[in-house]
Amino acid sequence: MAVKIRMTRMGRRHRPFFRINAVDSRAPRDGRILEKLGHYDPLEKKPESQVVLNLERVKYWLDKGAIPSDAVSDILLRKGLKHKQVEQRKARRLRAKQMARATGKPFDTADRAVIEKAAEAEKAKQQAEAKAVEQAKKKVKEQAKQDAKAAEEKAKQQAEAKEKAEAAPAAEQPKPQEKPVEESKAEPVEQAGQEPAAEAEKAKAKTEAKAVEQAKKKVEEQAKQDAKAAEEKAKQQAEAEEKAEAAPPAEQPKPQEKPVEESKAEPEEQAGQEPASEDEDKAEPQGESAEESKQETSQEEPKKE
Repeated sequence: MAVKIRMTRMGRRHRPFFRINAVDSRAPRDGRILEKLGHYDPLEKKPESQVVLNLERVKYWLDKGAIPSDAVSDILLRKGLKHKQVEQRKARRLRAKQMARATGKPFDTADRAVIEKAAEAEKAKQQAEAKAVEQAKKKVKEQAKQDAKAAEEKAKQQAEAKEKAEAAPAAEQPKPQEKPVEESKAEPVEQAGQEPAAEAEKAKAKTEAKAVEQAKKKVEEQAKQDAKAAEEKAKQQAEAEEKAEAAPPAEQPKPQEKPVEESKAEPEEQAGQEPASEDEDKAEPQGESAEESKQETSQEEPKKE
Protein backbone atom coordinates (compact mmCIF):
# COMPACT_ATOMS: atom_id res chain seq x y z
CA MET A 1 0.00 0.00 0.00
CA ALA A 2 1.34 3.41 -1.01
CA VAL A 3 0.90 6.14 1.59
CA LYS A 4 0.59 9.82 0.77
CA ILE A 5 0.62 12.87 2.99
CA ARG A 6 -1.89 15.31 1.59
CA MET A 7 -4.51 17.88 2.60
CA THR A 8 -8.25 17.47 2.99
CA ARG A 9 -10.47 20.51 2.49
CA MET A 10 -12.65 21.48 5.46
CA GLY A 11 -14.69 24.58 6.45
CA ARG A 12 -17.48 26.40 4.69
CA ARG A 13 -17.77 28.49 1.57
CA HIS A 14 -15.28 31.39 1.42
CA ARG A 15 -13.67 30.04 4.59
CA PRO A 16 -11.19 27.34 3.58
CA PHE A 17 -9.51 25.14 6.16
CA PHE A 18 -7.26 22.14 5.43
CA ARG A 19 -6.26 19.08 7.44
CA ILE A 20 -2.95 17.33 6.80
CA ASN A 21 -3.46 13.56 6.85
CA ALA A 22 -1.70 10.35 6.03
CA VAL A 23 -3.99 8.52 3.60
CA ASP A 24 -4.00 5.66 1.16
CA SER A 25 -3.01 6.81 -2.33
CA ARG A 26 -6.06 4.99 -3.74
CA ALA A 27 -8.55 6.80 -1.45
CA PRO A 28 -10.36 9.95 -2.59
CA ARG A 29 -9.62 13.40 -1.25
CA ASP A 30 -12.31 13.38 1.41
CA GLY A 31 -12.17 9.60 2.00
CA ARG A 32 -10.88 7.47 4.85
CA ILE A 33 -7.63 8.64 6.50
CA LEU A 34 -4.90 6.67 8.23
CA GLU A 35 -3.74 9.34 10.69
CA LYS A 36 -4.23 13.06 11.33
CA LEU A 37 -0.90 14.90 11.29
CA GLY A 38 -1.95 18.57 11.59
CA HIS A 39 -3.85 21.39 9.88
CA TYR A 40 -3.31 24.45 7.68
CA ASP A 41 -5.36 27.67 7.99
CA PRO A 42 -4.52 30.11 5.15
CA LEU A 43 -6.77 32.87 6.56
CA GLU A 44 -5.00 33.00 9.91
CA LYS A 45 -3.34 36.40 10.40
CA LYS A 46 -0.41 35.10 12.44
CA PRO A 47 1.99 33.12 10.21
CA GLU A 48 3.11 31.03 13.18
CA SER A 49 -0.36 29.68 13.83
CA GLN A 50 -1.22 29.06 10.17
CA VAL A 51 0.45 25.62 10.19
CA VAL A 52 0.25 23.11 13.02
CA LEU A 53 2.07 19.76 12.57
CA ASN A 54 3.03 16.72 14.56
CA LEU A 55 6.60 16.54 13.31
CA GLU A 56 7.42 13.20 14.95
CA ARG A 57 4.58 11.43 13.19
CA VAL A 58 5.37 13.19 9.93
CA LYS A 59 8.96 11.94 10.14
CA TYR A 60 7.69 8.47 10.92
CA TRP A 61 5.54 8.32 7.82
CA LEU A 62 8.27 9.85 5.67
CA ASP A 63 10.66 7.15 6.87
CA LYS A 64 8.07 4.55 5.97
CA GLY A 65 8.10 5.88 2.41
CA ALA A 66 5.11 8.20 2.43
CA ILE A 67 5.10 10.72 -0.40
CA PRO A 68 3.94 14.25 0.40
CA SER A 69 2.01 16.27 -2.12
CA ASP A 70 3.52 19.44 -3.57
CA ALA A 71 1.59 21.75 -1.26
CA VAL A 72 2.46 19.65 1.81
CA SER A 73 6.09 19.51 0.71
CA ASP A 74 6.25 23.33 0.63
CA ILE A 75 4.68 23.48 4.11
CA LEU A 76 7.23 20.99 5.45
CA LEU A 77 10.08 23.06 3.99
CA ARG A 78 8.72 26.15 5.74
CA LYS A 79 8.86 24.22 8.99
CA GLY A 80 12.47 23.23 8.29
CA LEU A 81 11.78 19.58 7.57
CA LYS A 82 13.86 18.38 4.60
CA HIS A 83 13.16 15.12 2.77
CA LYS A 84 14.34 13.33 -0.34
CA GLN A 85 11.12 13.99 -2.23
CA VAL A 86 12.10 17.67 -2.43
CA GLU A 87 15.26 16.88 -4.41
CA GLN A 88 13.37 14.46 -6.62
CA ARG A 89 10.74 17.09 -7.25
CA LYS A 90 13.43 19.67 -8.18
CA ALA A 91 15.06 17.22 -10.56
CA ARG A 92 11.69 16.48 -12.18
CA ARG A 93 10.91 20.16 -12.55
CA LEU A 94 14.35 20.87 -14.03
CA ARG A 95 14.01 18.03 -16.53
CA ALA A 96 10.53 19.19 -17.52
CA LYS A 97 11.81 22.76 -17.90
CA GLN A 98 14.64 21.66 -20.15
CA MET A 99 12.27 19.64 -22.30
CA ALA A 100 9.90 22.59 -22.58
CA ARG A 101 12.70 24.99 -23.55
CA ALA A 102 14.03 22.50 -26.10
CA THR A 103 10.63 22.48 -27.80
CA GLY A 104 10.34 26.28 -27.47
CA LYS A 105 7.39 26.20 -25.08
CA PRO A 106 7.21 28.07 -21.75
CA PHE A 107 7.35 25.96 -18.60
CA ASP A 108 5.83 28.52 -16.24
CA THR A 109 4.81 32.17 -16.13
CA ALA A 110 8.41 33.31 -15.71
CA ASP A 111 9.49 31.42 -18.81
CA ARG A 112 6.47 32.77 -20.67
CA ALA A 113 7.42 36.34 -19.74
CA VAL A 114 11.04 35.75 -20.80
CA ILE A 115 9.96 34.29 -24.14
CA GLU A 116 7.59 37.18 -24.75
CA LYS A 117 10.34 39.70 -23.98
CA ALA A 118 12.78 37.90 -26.28
CA ALA A 119 10.18 37.85 -29.06
CA GLU A 120 9.52 41.58 -28.60
CA ALA A 121 13.25 42.32 -28.64
CA GLU A 122 13.72 40.23 -31.81
CA LYS A 123 10.79 41.98 -33.44
CA ALA A 124 12.19 45.40 -32.53
CA LYS A 125 15.60 44.36 -33.88
CA GLN A 126 14.07 43.23 -37.17
CA GLN A 127 12.14 46.47 -37.47
CA ALA A 128 15.29 48.49 -36.79
CA GLU A 129 17.22 46.49 -39.40
CA ALA A 130 14.40 46.98 -41.92
CA LYS A 131 14.41 50.73 -41.25
CA ALA A 132 18.19 50.84 -41.63
CA VAL A 133 17.94 49.00 -44.95
CA GLU A 134 15.25 51.37 -46.19
CA GLN A 135 17.30 54.40 -45.14
CA ALA A 136 20.36 52.97 -46.88
CA LYS A 137 18.32 52.41 -50.05
CA LYS A 138 17.01 55.97 -49.89
CA LYS A 139 20.52 57.32 -49.44
CA VAL A 140 21.77 55.28 -52.38
CA LYS A 141 18.92 56.55 -54.57
CA GLU A 142 19.54 60.15 -53.52
CA GLN A 143 23.27 59.75 -54.16
CA ALA A 144 22.55 58.28 -57.59
CA LYS A 145 20.26 61.20 -58.40
CA GLN A 146 22.90 63.70 -57.26
CA ASP A 147 25.57 61.93 -59.32
CA ALA A 148 23.30 61.96 -62.37
CA LYS A 149 22.60 65.67 -61.92
CA ALA A 150 26.30 66.41 -61.46
CA ALA A 151 27.13 64.42 -64.60
CA GLU A 152 24.47 66.28 -66.59
CA GLU A 153 25.74 69.65 -65.35
CA LYS A 154 29.31 68.66 -66.17
CA ALA A 155 28.29 67.56 -69.66
CA LYS A 156 26.44 70.83 -70.20
CA GLN A 157 29.46 72.82 -69.00
CA GLN A 158 31.76 70.88 -71.32
CA ALA A 159 29.41 71.42 -74.25
CA GLU A 160 29.20 75.14 -73.50
CA ALA A 161 32.98 75.34 -73.17
CA LYS A 162 33.41 73.62 -76.55
CA GLU A 163 30.93 75.96 -78.20
CA LYS A 164 32.69 78.96 -76.69
CA ALA A 165 36.09 77.65 -77.73
CA GLU A 166 34.85 77.12 -81.29
CA ALA A 167 33.13 80.50 -81.46
CA ALA A 168 35.90 82.45 -79.69
CA PRO A 169 38.59 82.55 -82.48
CA ALA A 170 36.09 83.71 -85.11
CA ALA A 171 34.37 86.24 -82.87
CA GLU A 172 37.53 87.65 -81.34
CA GLN A 173 39.73 88.27 -84.36
CA PRO A 174 42.28 91.12 -83.98
CA LYS A 175 40.55 94.42 -84.54
CA PRO A 176 42.14 97.27 -86.53
CA GLN A 177 44.07 99.83 -84.54
CA GLU A 178 42.02 102.70 -85.82
CA LYS A 179 38.43 102.47 -84.77
CA PRO A 180 35.58 104.72 -85.67
CA VAL A 181 34.38 107.01 -82.94
CA GLU A 182 30.80 105.78 -83.22
CA GLU A 183 31.75 102.15 -82.52
CA SER A 184 34.00 103.08 -79.58
CA LYS A 185 31.17 105.07 -78.04
CA ALA A 186 28.58 102.39 -78.73
CA GLU A 187 30.50 99.57 -76.94
CA PRO A 188 30.24 100.98 -73.38
CA VAL A 189 26.50 101.43 -73.87
CA GLU A 190 26.13 97.81 -74.91
CA GLN A 191 28.39 96.55 -72.12
CA ALA A 192 26.47 98.54 -69.51
CA GLY A 193 23.34 96.50 -70.18
CA GLN A 194 25.08 93.13 -70.01
CA GLU A 195 24.92 90.88 -66.99
CA PRO A 196 28.01 90.02 -64.93
CA ALA A 197 27.82 86.46 -66.20
CA ALA A 198 28.01 87.58 -69.81
CA GLU A 199 30.99 89.79 -68.98
CA ALA A 200 32.71 86.89 -67.26
CA GLU A 201 32.09 84.67 -70.28
CA LYS A 202 33.49 87.32 -72.59
CA ALA A 203 36.57 87.73 -70.42
CA LYS A 204 37.05 83.98 -70.40
CA ALA A 205 36.66 83.83 -74.18
CA LYS A 206 39.16 86.66 -74.59
CA THR A 207 41.73 84.88 -72.44
CA GLU A 208 41.21 81.70 -74.47
CA ALA A 209 41.62 83.65 -77.75
CA LYS A 210 44.79 85.26 -76.43
CA ALA A 211 46.16 81.88 -75.48
CA VAL A 212 45.38 80.58 -78.98
CA GLU A 213 47.07 83.59 -80.60
CA GLN A 214 50.14 83.20 -78.40
CA ALA A 215 50.34 79.51 -79.33
CA LYS A 216 50.10 80.41 -83.01
CA LYS A 217 52.85 83.01 -82.63
CA LYS A 218 55.10 80.51 -80.89
CA VAL A 219 54.52 77.98 -83.66
CA GLU A 220 55.31 80.58 -86.36
CA GLU A 221 58.48 81.70 -84.57
CA GLN A 222 59.58 78.09 -84.18
CA ALA A 223 58.94 77.48 -87.91
CA LYS A 224 60.99 80.58 -88.84
CA GLN A 225 63.88 79.46 -86.64
CA ASP A 226 63.77 75.99 -88.19
CA ALA A 227 63.77 77.50 -91.72
CA LYS A 228 66.77 79.71 -90.88
CA ALA A 229 68.67 76.79 -89.45
CA ALA A 230 67.91 74.71 -92.56
CA GLU A 231 69.12 77.54 -94.85
CA GLU A 232 72.34 77.95 -92.89
CA LYS A 233 72.93 74.23 -92.99
CA ALA A 234 72.34 74.15 -96.78
CA LYS A 235 74.77 77.06 -97.28
CA GLN A 236 77.44 75.32 -95.22
CA GLN A 237 76.98 72.12 -97.24
CA ALA A 238 77.23 74.07 -100.56
CA GLU A 239 80.42 75.82 -99.44
CA ALA A 240 81.95 72.52 -98.37
CA GLU A 241 81.13 70.97 -101.76
CA GLU A 242 82.65 73.94 -103.64
CA LYS A 243 85.85 73.69 -101.59
CA ALA A 244 86.06 69.95 -102.21
CA GLU A 245 85.60 70.44 -105.99
CA ALA A 246 88.13 73.29 -106.23
CA ALA A 247 90.93 71.47 -104.36
CA PRO A 248 91.93 68.64 -106.87
CA PRO A 249 92.69 70.84 -109.98
CA ALA A 250 95.04 73.04 -107.98
CA GLU A 251 97.02 70.06 -106.67
CA GLN A 252 97.39 68.13 -109.98
CA PRO A 253 100.92 68.24 -111.63
CA LYS A 254 101.15 70.42 -114.73
CA PRO A 255 102.70 69.06 -117.95
CA GLN A 256 106.33 70.08 -118.61
CA GLU A 257 106.02 70.80 -122.30
CA LYS A 258 102.70 71.56 -123.89
CA PRO A 259 101.95 72.95 -127.31
CA VAL A 260 100.81 76.52 -127.41
CA GLU A 261 97.68 75.73 -129.40
CA GLU A 262 96.56 73.06 -126.98
CA SER A 263 97.28 75.27 -123.98
CA LYS A 264 95.19 78.03 -125.49
CA ALA A 265 92.36 75.71 -126.48
CA GLU A 266 92.04 74.06 -123.14
CA PRO A 267 90.91 77.12 -121.19
CA GLU A 268 88.17 77.75 -123.73
CA GLU A 269 86.89 74.20 -123.37
CA GLN A 270 87.25 74.24 -119.60
CA ALA A 271 85.15 77.40 -119.30
CA GLY A 272 81.94 75.65 -120.47
CA GLN A 273 82.46 72.33 -118.57
CA GLU A 274 81.76 71.24 -114.98
CA PRO A 275 84.57 70.57 -112.49
CA ALA A 276 84.33 66.80 -113.02
CA SER A 277 84.71 67.15 -116.84
CA GLU A 278 87.74 69.40 -116.38
CA ASP A 279 89.59 66.59 -114.62
CA GLU A 280 88.86 64.19 -117.50
CA ASP A 281 90.01 66.74 -120.12
CA LYS A 282 93.20 67.32 -118.20
CA ALA A 283 93.86 63.63 -117.95
CA GLU A 284 93.57 63.15 -121.77
CA PRO A 285 96.18 65.78 -122.80
CA GLN A 286 98.67 64.17 -120.46
CA GLY A 287 98.32 60.88 -122.32
CA GLU A 288 98.76 62.64 -125.68
CA SER A 289 101.85 64.54 -124.43
CA ALA A 290 103.33 61.25 -123.26
CA GLU A 291 102.88 59.66 -126.70
CA GLU A 292 104.34 62.76 -128.43
CA SER A 293 107.37 62.69 -126.12
CA LYS A 294 107.97 59.03 -127.00
CA GLN A 295 107.79 59.82 -130.75
CA GLU A 296 110.24 62.74 -130.37
CA THR A 297 112.73 60.53 -128.53
CA SER A 298 112.46 57.86 -131.24
CA GLN A 299 113.12 60.48 -133.94
CA GLU A 300 116.14 61.94 -132.11
CA GLU A 301 117.93 58.61 -131.64
CA PRO A 302 118.64 57.99 -135.39
CA LYS A 303 119.94 61.49 -135.74
CA LYS A 304 122.49 60.86 -133.02
CA GLU A 305 123.70 57.74 -134.75
